[in-house]
Amino acid sequence: MNWKRKDLLGLEELSRQEIEFILDTAKSFKEVSTRPVKKVPALRGKTIVNLFFEPSTRTKTSFELAAKRLSADVLNFEVSTSSVSKGETIVDTARNIEAMKVDCFIVRHSVSGAPLIISNAVKSAVINAGDGCHEHPTQALLDLFTVREVFGKISGLKIAIIGDIFHSRVARSNIWGFTKLGAKVTVCGPPTLMPRGIEKIGVSVCYSIKEAVSKADIVYLLRLQKERQQENFFPSQAEYRNYFGFDTKKFDLTKKKFVIMHPGPMNRGLEISTDAAEKENSLILQQVTNGIAVRMAVLYLTVRQVH
Repeated sequence: MNWKRKDLLGLEELSRQEIEFILDTAKSFKEVSTRPVKKVPALRGKTIVNLFFEPSTRTKTSFELAAKRLSADVLNFEVSTSSVSKGETIVDTARNIEAMKVDCFIVRHSVSGAPLIISNAVKSAVINAGDGCHEHPTQALLDLFTVREVFGKISGLKIAIIGDIFHSRVARSNIWGFTKLGAKVTVCGPPTLMPRGIEKIGVSVCYSIKEAVSKADIVYLLRLQKERQQENFFPSQAEYRNYFGFDTKKFDLTKKKFVIMHPGPMNRGLEISTDAAEKENSLILQQVTNGIAVRMAVLYLTVRQVH
C-alpha cells in the first residue's frame, strides 16, 4: 500500500492495513540501530520539532534518536523558556515555528485534542506523542511491534491491560491497535478507574487481577497516573497495590506462561514489583528499544507527505 497521511493523531482512525504497514516499515528500520554508523539519509534536510508541553524521557528521547538516525535536524522546544509562558496560544506557537520552514511537529500536551488543533493550523506533519487522556499512538505501535516480534503474530492472542484505564491514553491506543489486529483485549482495574461503556469498543472488563492474568498471553501493566487524578479514586496506594499491583506472588498463582509489558515510567512497588519487572519474561526494555524503529517508520512515512 501507499501511505497517504501527513499526520498520525491516533490509531482509532487507522485501518488494519495501515497499522500493519507501519509495523512492516519499522521492521526494515530496526536493523539501522545495530550498525556501527546508526544513520540512513532518508530524511536528510528535513527539520523535526519536539513540541512537548509535558515532561517526557522515553518518548522525547526516542523521537529525537529516530529523527537523527534518519539524518533529520531536530529542534527541542522548551515551554518554560518560550512565549507560551507569556500567554501565546499553541496555534500561534506552531505557526511561528512553521514559518521557519520546519517539516514536522511531534506534539505532547495535557489537553486531549491539542495535536488535532495544531494539525488543522499547519501544513507540516503532526505526530501525536500523547494528548491528555485521548491517545498515544506510537506507544501502542511499538507495543504491537514488540508482541509481533515475540509471538510472530497478534491475531488470536489474549492481552490483559491492568490499572488506571480511565486516565490512560496508552490503554486507549492499545485497545484500538490490538483489537484491529485480531487480539482479544481484557481491561482490569478498580471500578472507579474504569471508563463507562468501554465494552462498546470491543473489550472485556474484569475486576480481578488474578482472573485477568490467568487468561492472558500478555500482561500489560499501566502506570498509576496520580498527576491526572483530581480526586481520590481508591482509599489508599497500599490498597491499590494489594488488589491490582503485580508481583511474583500473584505471578506464581498461574501456571500459564505470559509476557509482562509496561509503557513506563514504572512506579516500582505500586503497579509492579521490582522482581516482576526484572523477570526473564519482561519485555519492558525491548519495548524501549523497538520504540526507535517504530518512530523512525512513522517519521519517514508522514514527513514524506509534506510538500
